[in-house]
Amino acid sequence: MSTGTNAGLVHRFYQALEQGDYDTLTGMFHPDFVFYPRIDSPRPGAAGFIDAEKKHVDAFSDIRLTVLDTVAEADKVGAYVVFEGDQGGDYYGIPPRGAHVRFSMFNLFTFKDGKIVEKRAHYNLADIMDQLTAVSAA
Repeated sequence: MSTGTNAGLVHRFYQALEQGDYDTLTGMFHPDFVFYPRIDSPRPGAAGFIDAEKKHVDAFSDIRLTVLDTVAEADKVGAYVVFEGDQGGDYYGIPPRGAHVRFSMFNLFTFKDGKIVEKRAHYNLADIMDQLTAVSAA
């Protein structure tokens, strides 16, 4: 597949995640798919990804995932993404208090046979927690 095709798949990936369409996401994953939410913490398969991401996505309502930029080379696509949402559920033990959260992340996707075989996520959890606790301290 071309780098442009893979970059288009990354955009569709974030649209499906924003809508909570886990069936579509599962269909985008290669059978050997592995998700790395942290550098040395592999979560194999679609179920590993969904289990990890639902904890994040379900804690916020009205989420928006805006892909600001992608860079593609060979079988890899890097995506710079901004996440925004209002806390509507418990997040790492912090109860919802109406916080609006906005943070950036970089994700590296690897493709095999036209599907996502690996996704690595890089974001600053401390930034998210600071935003949530600033509201809860007010």
